[in-house]
Amino acid sequence: MVWLAFAATTLCVYFLGLTMPLVGPDEPRYAQVAREMFERGDWITPTLGGFNWFEKPALLYWLQIASYNVFGVSEFAARFGSALFGLGTIASLWLLGRNIERYATNNHQRSTNDFANWLALIGASTVGIVAFAHGASFDIILTFPITAALISYFLYDLRRRTGYLLGFYFFIGVALLAKGLVGILFPFAIVLLYHLLAWKRPAWSFVGSLFWGTLLAAAVASTWYLPMYMRHGYEFIDQFFVQHHFQRYTSNKYLHPQPFYFFFWVLPLMTIPWMPFFIASVWSASKRIISGDEAGSATGNDSAEPVVDAIVPRSLLLFALAWLTVPLVFFSFSGSKLPGYILPAVPAAIILTTYQVYGVIQGTLMRSYIVQAVAAGTFAVVLIAVVAFAPGFAETDSVKGFFAEANGRGLGELPVLMLHGTSHNAEFYASGRIVRQADGRPKRLSGPPEVLGEIRQRDGRPVLVLVPLEYLQQLLDGDSLTAEVIKSNGEWVLVRVEQSQF
Repeated sequence: MVWLAFAATTLCVYFLGLTMPLVGPDEPRYAQVAREMFERGDWITPTLGGFNWFEKPALLYWLQIASYNVFGVSEFAARFGSALFGLGTIASLWLLGRNIERYATNNHQRSTNDFANWLALIGASTVGIVAFAHGASFDIILTFPITAALISYFLYDLRRRTGYLLGFYFFIGVALLAKGLVGILFPFAIVLLYHLLAWKRPAWSFVGSLFWGTLLAAAVASTWYLPMYMRHGYEFIDQFFVQHHFQRYTSNKYLHPQPFYFFFWVLPLMTIPWMPFFIASVWSASKRIISGDEAGSATGNDSAEPVVDAIVPRSLLLFALAWLTVPLVFFSFSGSKLPGYILPAVPAAIILTTYQVYGVIQGTLMRSYIVQAVAAGTFAVVLIAVVAFAPGFAETDSVKGFFAEANGRGLGELPVLMLHGTSHNAEFYASGRIVRQADGRPKRLSGPPEVLGEIRQRDGRPVLVLVPLEYLQQLLDGDSLTAEVIKSNGEWVLVRVEQSQF
């Protein structure tokens, strides 16, 4: 009954708060790309403001388009797929725990799914998974298929069932649709490192599967890549692969520089509230790996409580450490770093953390209750945050209220200009109205004379101007312009501007 209550709470936590205004520069852009594809009935070419937008693959957009069809165009629909993929990540971890426990007991009737339940509980209450499952971004969209692919491979390596191999390659194809080449690079690199660390060769059946399996992954991925190439040719290759893969990785072209060690402190923070257990687990797992104690097979007697080392095989700890290492090292060398990049490593951290937690609680109900209380407290904090605090923050960070106010005043058809800055948040809330440059980027004006020039180009019709608060006075003091403040959030101001009549 306790586990059913936690499952119900998890569903509530993951679907609550999805209606908040879209925040930051990315959520509104991705939601708008999907909206434009949805309105055109086009599942292939991503566009932003009517211009080609080849920064990311289509999987997030597909999820958003499907949600728009069901729920209508809204913030909830834009984030719904992310919540589903967050839950998919948790479900994958639960299935791993279930199979591990059944393998350890070697008797389906004795399997209680206890380890699986703890693995899911730790995963569901880990802040990195919770946070990104509430965002309309690509990080959780990549994390789920990477998690499903790697768990499929580990279970194949444990039990030698071809169905798991099919799952491995299928989810690699899905990961390619989620975020590009890392979708195939990470699974193969992690599997390779795992076998190197274990000092054992892969099964011959896996080696033999590389040909047909890679074709299967390519077939899944080709549902988008092939029509994109046929439609756009080298433009797609250059923008998607050259600029947004290789140049993003090797340079600071997209202005996200961080020190080399950035992810070495971001990753532990992603495991809050379980960070102490995670840090301890790296040490205890390493000790067990070095000791060579495999376990994780039929052991023990019926009267004894199973201990963690009898359930969790040494090979899983080794696999989790390989899984942790590859994204950590890979992204540490990247010229562009954002916190969400490391999210695909968090499920590995959850596996190690649960190993530590499960060992701590064995044979002591009080410790189990304390861990469950921590998880329940985390859920409570998240629920309070998304109900009481996050909406206010989102409203302040977003320009949604600006355009709701302008529309209420009958200004919903006026073009939108940007002065002394660019608010990407407006992409979704001022859809189809933003004045753009020839390359499709929002046009950024540098002073009131340019605003006046834009008005004159439109036969003197008024415009809406988004301007940072510190530059507002330039519009209010100008003799050639008449400005009326519509709304401010303390950082940006929306102003109705027209040419003065005197």
